[in-house]
Amino acid sequence: MRVTHRFHPWFGREFAFVDRRHTWDEDRVSMVGEDGAVASLPAAWTDVDPVDPFVVLAAGRCPFRISDLLAVADHLDALKIRGVGGSAP
Repeated sequence: MRVTHRFHPWFGREFAFVDRRHTWDEDRVSMVGEDGAVASLPAAWTDVDPVDPFVVLAAGRCPFRISDLLAVADHLDALKIRGVGGSAP
């Protein structure tokens, strides 16, 4: 298992996979560190899941997925309807 989170100090390093569980309200993986101790990280920070096909095909050319942009647009519409963040008259 490899750590893929770019800002994690273990980025790019490989560890022995131990277990995957839903703990601390998120999907986490356990691994054996270099010192032999078991550590855990969010599964999204590792390569335990297959890469999103859109990310592969975009090859760095598109930083956003359509579904994510539509979700942001819906959120902004909901804020507009509630009157949150509007400009002063």
